[in-house]
Amino acid sequence: MVLTRLVHQVREVRFGERTDFAGGVLTVSADEARAVLADPALSETKLSWVSPNQSARIVKILDAVEPRTKGAGGGGIFPGFVGPARLQGSGETHVLRGVIVVTAGYLPRAQEALVDFSGPAASLSPLGAAHNLVVEFVPAPGAGWDQVEGALRRSSLRLAAALAEASLGAEPDAVEEFPPPSPRSANSSLPRVGTVTNLQTQGLFKDVFVYGRSFGAALPTLLDPGEFDDGAVVSGQFGHPALKNPTFMHQNHPIVNELRRRHGRDLEFAGVVISPEPVDQVSKEMVSAFAARVCAAAGFDAAIVTKEGGGNADADVALKMDALSDLGIQPVGLYGEMAGTDGTGPSVVVAPERATAMVSTGNYDHRLQLPEVEKAYGGDQFTLANSPATAALEVPTAVVYCALNPLGWGHLTARAG
Repeated sequence: MVLTRLVHQVREVRFGERTDFAGGVLTVSADEARAVLADPALSETKLSWVSPNQSARIVKILDAVEPRTKGAGGGGIFPGFVGPARLQGSGETHVLRGVIVVTAGYLPRAQEALVDFSGPAASLSPLGAAHNLVVEFVPAPGAGWDQVEGALRRSSLRLAAALAEASLGAEPDAVEEFPPPSPRSANSSLPRVGTVTNLQTQGLFKDVFVYGRSFGAALPTLLDPGEFDDGAVVSGQFGHPALKNPTFMHQNHPIVNELRRRHGRDLEFAGVVISPEPVDQVSKEMVSAFAARVCAAAGFDAAIVTKEGGGNADADVALKMDALSDLGIQPVGLYGEMAGTDGTGPSVVVAPERATAMVSTGNYDHRLQLPEVEKAYGGDQFTLANSPATAALEVPTAVVYCALNPLGWGHLTARAG
């Protein structure tokens, strides 16, 4: 059950009369795109291109999605939302690399996120290096915020699939093949390493969906890594922007990509276990013990444990690390620190009691000086700073989208001074 990614590199973007991809140029018909986005909960949508090195900023970012499709009509992509909720992770998947569909605007409980496309913060988010098709929206009169949020998720996924369909028939720039993880080889002495990916599951606006359903009431589950590629895991959580795992990040799971790259060289890739992040201690302990048992059954020798969210999620990582250690599985935890502006505060809200291997993805509280920009998208105000969205800002790294990403994307860490 091999997954084959047919990668089409997008080098230039523009609006035009019809949606088309040729010679590395993606042309998008705004009229066609708005038709795809249409939903009773949305009275209006607006589309804009934002690209690297522009004097521009996106604020109030919600989700980010990479255009992908498994064939005309969406195929099985984003199962449960675009395609039917059937098992995915094999066959051919067309990828438009270098383009991201970004939804931006106000939702209640959404903590305000930004990305700059020039200046010192541009390299801190994956969006800063891509062409972004920004979708802004106006809710329909009388629509509930839950209806608006659901409409944005469905419509942005449909648009991502529709854009990727423009690449069908084009010669790919790269072909990437990924067989699924296999049982332990009798002839191999390499350690079997997998990952435990915690998904934030704290209710409306702080939820993650697997095959179209909230994962909040689920138990830890072993997934084929290819299911991530095909959009089986979709974000619906809008808290802690720097620590967020948007849909784009699940599609391009950095730890999965690295374990695939090293498979057969210095390790065997053992698989991916996904787990909810409950809000109460008893449930956290139960799912942590269950996740460790799933890892043991899959033959993990070691596991990289990640989180999504702030201090509450530190407990999910800590409990899983200890549960894995108790079963003889070596854990390594990835944490974004909350160590104060000078980095001297307690960096982890809840630390493991027995496991010791942890890697920092940077300090949430570190302050950044962002220069004024010419244009802003997603809103006129950056509410957190009570400033115009285009103004020069002093902000914590916490607001920069994916800057401390605990799935391993990024350029920040911490080290002894």
